[in-house]
Amino acid sequence: MKESLIEQKIYFIRHQKVMLDSDLAELYGVETKVLKQAVKRNMNRFPEDFAFVPDNKELNDSRSQFVTSNEPTYWNHNWVSPLLFTEYGVAMLSSVLRSEQAIEVNISIIRTFTKLRKALVLEKEIMKQINELKSGTNKVFKIVFERMENLEDVVYPKLDTKRKKIGLKKD
Repeated sequence: MKESLIEQKIYFIRHQKVMLDSDLAELYGVETKVLKQAVKRNMNRFPEDFAFVPDNKELNDSRSQFVTSNEPTYWNHNWVSPLLFTEYGVAMLSSVLRSEQAIEVNISIIRTFTKLRKALVLEKEIMKQINELKSGTNKVFKIVFERMENLEDVVYPKLDTKRKKIGLKKD
């Protein structure tokens, strides 16, 4: 399973990475309703931090992320809401959907989530280093400019302020 395909199906809602039920069903090679039925039969395995139904505001705010969803009913009818799975929920799906394809897809998805998490940690570390560099650089430039001002006063003493002005005369 290509990680780039999976990455395109990961969205950011409620400050966490999630996947749509329809995208997971497509990857697993089952219908969305089959996936939802399997989850409903095992609801005790899917607490709110594993899978949840977004509210209308979250759906509207995230609509641009879901444009490529293969379930147009999410947008054409209010009565159908997607089920969103967090990384934990995706991992739990492997115990609910037991096909070989589901196992392979789950492994790929978990690897993708892990890769994204590592990238986020690396990005935070890089930003921290950049901010430290900026801070140090600002101090160095401040010292350099202060010394240049002092040197300027020594090399170029204050000019006589009573000298003649240059330019056109006003009548």
